[in-house]
Amino acid sequence: MTAGWWSLAALVVAIGLSMATRLNIGVVAIGFAWLIGTFVAQWPADQIVAGFPSSLFLTLTGVTLLFAIAETNGTLSALSVRALRPLGRSQTLFPWALFLLAGLVSSLGPGAIISVALIVPMAMAMGGSIGAPPFLTALMVANGANAGAMSPLSSVGIIANSRMAEVGLGGHEGTVWLANFAAHLLVSIAGYALFRRPAANAPADPPTSEPLSRAQLVTIAGILAWVIGAVGFKLNVGLSAFAAAGILIAFRSADEAAALRRIPWGVIVMVTGVSVLISVLERTGGMDLFSAGLSRLATAETINGVVAFVTGLVSSYSSTSGVVLPAFLPTAPDLVARLGGGDPLAVALSINVGSSLVDVSPLSTLGALCVATQADATDARRLFRQLLAWGLSMTVAGAVFSQLLAGWLARS
Repeated sequence: MTAGWWSLAALVVAIGLSMATRLNIGVVAIGFAWLIGTFVAQWPADQIVAGFPSSLFLTLTGVTLLFAIAETNGTLSALSVRALRPLGRSQTLFPWALFLLAGLVSSLGPGAIISVALIVPMAMAMGGSIGAPPFLTALMVANGANAGAMSPLSSVGIIANSRMAEVGLGGHEGTVWLANFAAHLLVSIAGYALFRRPAANAPADPPTSEPLSRAQLVTIAGILAWVIGAVGFKLNVGLSAFAAAGILIAFRSADEAAALRRIPWGVIVMVTGVSVLISVLERTGGMDLFSAGLSRLATAETINGVVAFVTGLVSSYSSTSGVVLPAFLPTAPDLVARLGGGDPLAVALSINVGSSLVDVSPLSTLGALCVATQADATDARRLFRQLLAWGLSMTVAGAVFSQLLAGWLARS
C-alpha cells in the first residue's frame, strides 16, 4: 500500500475516532503523520514538521488570548448584561435580541463557544421570566453565535479562511461570513415561526450590573483598537492580537496566568494536529484519493448539496473547526476539477455552512452549554431531545440551502 493510501486511511481513522471518542484527534493526527512520514514515505523529521501551520497557530493563540483576558476580568460578561437589559424587556423582540447579541459578540472575535457560554445562562433566566420556550431561547443564542463564527476575526473564520487560502480560495472573507450568517438567519426565522408562543404579560426582570472597572474599560479600548487595526488597516489579526494582549497585561487589566489557562489549548492542538496530517495527505497523494472518493457521491450539478450534507453528518458527531474544515476545505478545487463543473468557492461555502448548521446539537459544545442551563432533569432531557432532533435535521437544511444558494452567493 502506498504512502497516499496509508495517509488516507489515517485520516479516515482520525475522523472516525473524533466521532466515536473524546480523544484529542490532533494528538492522534500528529502521531499518524510522523509514522507515515517516517516509516512509509521515509521523510526526515524536518519535512513532517514543515506541515505544522505556524501562522494559524499564532493567529488562533493570539485571538483566543486576547478574549481570554476579556473573559477573566469580566469585561465580556459585563457587556452582555448591559446589552440584554434594555432588549430583554420586549417579549416579541427578545429572541432576535439574543440572536443579534450572540452574533455580534461572536463576530468580534470570541467565537461561538465563548459567546454562548456568556449569554445563554442570562438568556434562559430572562426567557423564563417572560414565558419564552427554552428550546427557542437555545436556538436563537446558539444560531446567533454560529452566525458570527465565520467572521475573519473569529477563530473558526480564521481556520476556514486560512484553509481556503492554501488551495487558492483566499480573499473571500466577506462572502464566507455572509453565506454562514444568511444560512443561520434563515433557519432561525424558521425556528422562531415554528416554536414562538405568546409570552406571559410580566416583563422580564433585567439583570443588574455594576459600573465598569478601570481594567474593563482599558480592555474594551484595547479590543476596539485591535478591531480597528485588523479591519481598517489590515494588520495581521494574530500578531496584532498578541500586541493588544501584551499591552492589557502590562496595564494589569487581567491575571496573565488565569488568561493563559483559559486559552482553548485542546482545540488549538486539534486544529493544528489535523493540519499536519492533512499536509502529509496532500504531499503523498492521499488528498487526490480522498477527493476522488467524495466525487463519486455527486455530480457537477449536485455537489454543493451533497458536500454540505456529508460534512453536516460528520460534524454532528465530530469537531467542525478541528476536523471537518481542515479535512474537507482543501478538497474543494479538486472536487470541481474531477466533476468537470461547479464552483470551488461555492463548494467551500457549502462545506462551511453544512458543517456549522448542525452545531446546535447537544452532542456539540454549543448545544451542551444550552442543556446545562436546565436545573430540572426532566427539562434538561426534553431540551436535549429537541436540540438533537433539530441538529440532525440541519444536515438536510444545510444541503438544501447550499444546493439552492451557495452558487449564487459565490458569484455575488
